[in-house]
Amino acid sequence: MPTARDRPPEEAAEDTSFARGLRLLLTVSDRGEIRADELGAILEMPLSTVYRYLRTLGEFGFVDRHDGRYRLGPRLVIGSGSKVTSERLIRLADPVLRMLEEETGETALIVRRVGLSAVSLHQVEAKQPLRVAMEPGAMAPLYAGAMSRVLLAYAPPEILEEVIAQGLQPATDRTPTEEELRSSLADILSSGIALSEGEYIAGSVTMAVPIFRDDGIVAALAVTGPDTRCGLAWRSRVRRVLPSAAEAIMSSLAEDRQA
Repeated sequence: MPTARDRPPEEAAEDTSFARGLRLLLTVSDRGEIRADELGAILEMPLSTVYRYLRTLGEFGFVDRHDGRYRLGPRLVIGSGSKVTSERLIRLADPVLRMLEEETGETALIVRRVGLSAVSLHQVEAKQPLRVAMEPGAMAPLYAGAMSRVLLAYAPPEILEEVIAQGLQPATDRTPTEEELRSSLADILSSGIALSEGEYIAGSVTMAVPIFRDDGIVAALAVTGPDTRCGLAWRSRVRRVLPSAAEAIMSSLAEDRQA
């Protein structure tokens, strides 16, 4: 879960059935195509359990089977840009996240869409005792918060309609209504940047921009911190540096693809 806390993370995430299923899905995403027995070996999971997760994920359209191998299903594939692996994104984004944390003084992170959720891939936490963080693997609804809504703004239209059909459950008293959500997404498409205040984590401010490759959206880059430190001057500075940081990651993706 995302948290505002006064100590760094020390404990491993709880090994729940949900967490194991998410790790399996992310492994399929990273490998492009993979056999069930290979998944079992990588994740140290019994083959019967692997098949059980794959069957459930397949029923929801999250994975697809082709010639005995598994790959992302139709509900998750946005375009070729979605085929950039999480491992590659983390490797290329890490130095940029560290620069952003130094420049803004707050937590910098990268997230990508999985189904109807935004999944945190990697973060560089602020050095202050009180800070906002979203652990790698944590998930947020696509309608709540700047980093999630950037992903939703550039998702296929049917994803937005499915999000709305499932209902916008309030995470805080600032979670948007349907009308506010649609207006916010239009603003993101117009300006290329998103701002949220306490929509998913009470007392937080988040700003985010999309990361594209020439064949589609890949992820969202964000900076988040407590509202007590993230006033107008901070927001103005982030508006200047965040798009340039995204451009740096996009340039690295292009160069890495050509190598």
